[in-house]
Amino acid sequence: MPSRSALGWGIVFVVLVALAVPWFLWDDATMVAGLPVWVWWHVGWMVVTAGAFAAFARRDWGTFAGVAR
Repeated sequence: MPSRSALGWGIVFVVLVALAVPWFLWDDATMVAGLPVWVWWHVGWMVVTAGAFAAFARRDWGTFAGVAR
């Protein structure tokens, strides 16, 4: 049985992957600060993903490999 930590990180990773492609913005031509809104989506997604990976690396690195701390 996976630990609660492994399940939590699994959910986080699935959500991040699901939101990687902003399919809901494909027909949106809105511009913000001279760039399409989908570019800003990717900038924000990269910041959130980097933060999630940093937290994972600090707290639970090795969770999915079965490495004990």
